[in-house]
Amino acid sequence: MTVESYLQGRWQAGSGEGRPMFDAVTGEEVGRLSTDGLDLAGAAAYARSTGGPALRELTFHQRAGLLKALAGHLREHRGELYALSARTGATLGDSKFDVDGGIGVLQAYASKGKRELPAGTVLVEGDVEPLSKDGSFLAQHVLSPLQGVAVQVNAYNFPCWGPLEKLAPAFLAGVPSIIKPATPTAFLTAGLARLIADSGLLPEGAVQFVAGSVGDLFDHLTEQDLVSFTGSASTARQLRTHPNLAARAVRFTAEADSLNCSILGPDATPGTPEFDLYVKQLVTEMTVKAGQKCTAIRRAFVPAEHLDAVAEATAERLGRIVVGNPSNPDVRMGALAGLEQREEVRRSLKSLLDGSRVLFGSPDSVEVVDADAERGAFLSPVLLAADPDAAAVHEVEAFGPVSSLVPYTSTTQVIELAARGQGSLAGSVVTGDPEFAREVVLGIAPWHGRLLVLDQDSAKASTGHGSPMPQLVHGGPGRAGGGEEMGGVRGVKHHMQRTAVQGSPEMLTAITGQWVPGTTRTVTDVHPFRKHLEELALGDTVVGGPRRVTLEDVEHFAEFTGDTFYAHMDAEAASQNPFFGERVAHGYLVVSFAAGLFVDPAPGPVLANFGVDSLRFLTPVKFDDELTITLTAKQITPRDTAAYGEVRWDADVTNQNGDSVARYDVLTLVAKQAVSA
Repeated sequence: MTVESYLQGRWQAGSGEGRPMFDAVTGEEVGRLSTDGLDLAGAAAYARSTGGPALRELTFHQRAGLLKALAGHLREHRGELYALSARTGATLGDSKFDVDGGIGVLQAYASKGKRELPAGTVLVEGDVEPLSKDGSFLAQHVLSPLQGVAVQVNAYNFPCWGPLEKLAPAFLAGVPSIIKPATPTAFLTAGLARLIADSGLLPEGAVQFVAGSVGDLFDHLTEQDLVSFTGSASTARQLRTHPNLAARAVRFTAEADSLNCSILGPDATPGTPEFDLYVKQLVTEMTVKAGQKCTAIRRAFVPAEHLDAVAEATAERLGRIVVGNPSNPDVRMGALAGLEQREEVRRSLKSLLDGSRVLFGSPDSVEVVDADAERGAFLSPVLLAADPDAAAVHEVEAFGPVSSLVPYTSTTQVIELAARGQGSLAGSVVTGDPEFAREVVLGIAPWHGRLLVLDQDSAKASTGHGSPMPQLVHGGPGRAGGGEEMGGVRGVKHHMQRTAVQGSPEMLTAITGQWVPGTTRTVTDVHPFRKHLEELALGDTVVGGPRRVTLEDVEHFAEFTGDTFYAHMDAEAASQNPFFGERVAHGYLVVSFAAGLFVDPAPGPVLANFGVDSLRFLTPVKFDDELTITLTAKQITPRDTAAYGEVRWDADVTNQNGDSVARYDVLTLVAKQAVSA
C-alpha cells in the first residue's frame, strides 16, 4: 500500500517510488511512503490560517471536551490499531502500552483542561504585581497561544503514544499540529491519523499528517511555530542547528535517547522485597517493546558484593522470556522494529563488549516461536557485566533488549557513575533506606528529568521505571535533549507566549476576564447569592457588617472548638508575643464571623461552598474591634456539561480603621438558570 499524507484537508500521496516499510515479524514489505511533490509549505500555512483560528475560537474547556471525545473514539477503534501494531513486532501487551497509553494521555489532558484551566481563552499566570503605591498601576502575566503550527517529529518505537503525547498539550493550548512519524512504523501512525481525521471531531486544519521526510518544511517555519522532536541525540543536534530554526528562534524541544540507570541500594540484599523488585523491573525494562524504549534501563548499578546474585536472578527470569511471533499467546517479547534496527543494536553491542562480558543471551542467535529468526527482526535479550570504568557503557546505547550490570562500592561512586551518562530521561533508585535514597536522588537529580524511588510500600501502585506520566515532565538534560514534553499544564504553556501586561485595574480586569482589586465594585439591591450564574458579573459585590468581636466571643469559640492557644486565652503570655502584645481573636473565628456577614441563608442559586484559597491573616483582631466583609465576584467559570458553574469571590475582611485583617478567595458552585426553570 501507499501511505498517504493528510494535508490541507485531504489525503494525498507523494511522487516517486518512496521509501519502503517492512513487517518486523515476517520481513515482508508493508508499503511505501513519500513526501516528494507535496506542498509542505502550504500545509504549514494552512495550519496557521485555518486550524489555528478555529482552535483559538474555542475555550480551554471546549478543547478539553474535544480531546475527551477523541479519546473515546480511539478507544472504540483500538482493535484496528492493535492489528497494525503487531506488524511492528509488538506483542499485545506492547501494543496496549503504546495505544492505550496514548489514549490515556488524551484523557489526562482533557481532565486537566477542565479542572485546572479557565472556561475562557485567556490563561492568567501568578498573582497581580502592584507597580504603584496607590494601586492604580498593576501588572499581570498573561499567556496566549502562539499563532503558528507545532511540527511534531516522532520516533519509531511508540507510533501512537508518541504523537498523542505531543498533540494533546498543543491542542489544549490552541495550536494546530503537523504529525511526522518515523518511517519504519509510519503505517501504524497513519492508521491513527485516519481515525482522527475520519472522526470529524476536531476543527479542520487542527491536525495534519506527513508520511515521509520533512522535506523543506523547516525552511518555512516562523517565529510563531514550534518543533518537537523525539529520536536520537545526533539527529536532535542536526535539527536544532537548522539555519532557519536558528535564525527565526523557532521554539525547539528534543526528547532524545539516553543511558538511563537503575540503582540498587546496599540494603536491598538477596531475599529482601527490594531486591526482587529490582530484578523484576530490570527484566521488564529489557523486554517490553523489545527494549525499544527511550526510558529503558541501560545501566543497572548494583553493590559489588551483590553483582553475582543480581546476575543469577536476572538471568533466571530472562530465561523464561519466550521470543517470537507476537500473535502466539506464549510469546512475551516480539521483534525489533526492523532489520536495520537489529543491525544497529548488534553494532552497538560490539562496542559495549569492549570492557564487558555476556551474562545472558547472544547478539547473534536467538530461538524464536512461530517465526523465522533471520527474516524477522528478532534479537535475544542480552545482559552484560561491565567494568564501571569502561567508557562504552556510559557512552553507547544499544536500543534494544540490552542492559549492563555495573558494580559500585560507595554512594559517592554510584552518583558519579550515574552522571557519566551525560543526562538521562529517567532513573530509578530501589531501596528501603530513606537516607540512601535522599543522598542519591539529590546527587543525580541535576542529570535526570524524572526519578522513581521504588520500595515495597510503593511497589503495588508504582507505574514503573519506564512509564512517563502526562502529569509529569518527560525529558531530560544534556544527552537526553534538554527539553520537556507533557508535564501537565507546563506542557500546555510551552505552546503559549507569556506576556507581562501593565495597566490600571480596570484594564487588567477587562483583558484577563478576572476581577482585579482596585477595579470598580458593583453593589446592587439584589444580593449576589440570589443571582444565577448567567446573571452574575465580575465586580458584583456584597458588603456585610460591622460586627464587634468581644471577649465572650473569643472564649466561647475556644471552648467550643478546643483551640485554647495562649495568644487567645492567656493575657500574660500573649503580652510577651512579639506579634500581638495582648490577647487576640482566633483567625478562624474572624473567617467564621465573615461568613455570617455575607451568606444569604435562604435556598438559592448558590449550591455549595467548596473551598477557600490563599487565606492570609494580615492584622491581629483585638477585643471590641469591628469587622466588615467585602465579597466581590472575581472569576466566573461556567461548566459546559453541568447545570452549574464555579464562582471565585475576593474576600476582604477589614477592621474599623479600614485595615485588612484577612484576605482570601471563597469558591462556590452556582446554579445556572436552567436549574430553577
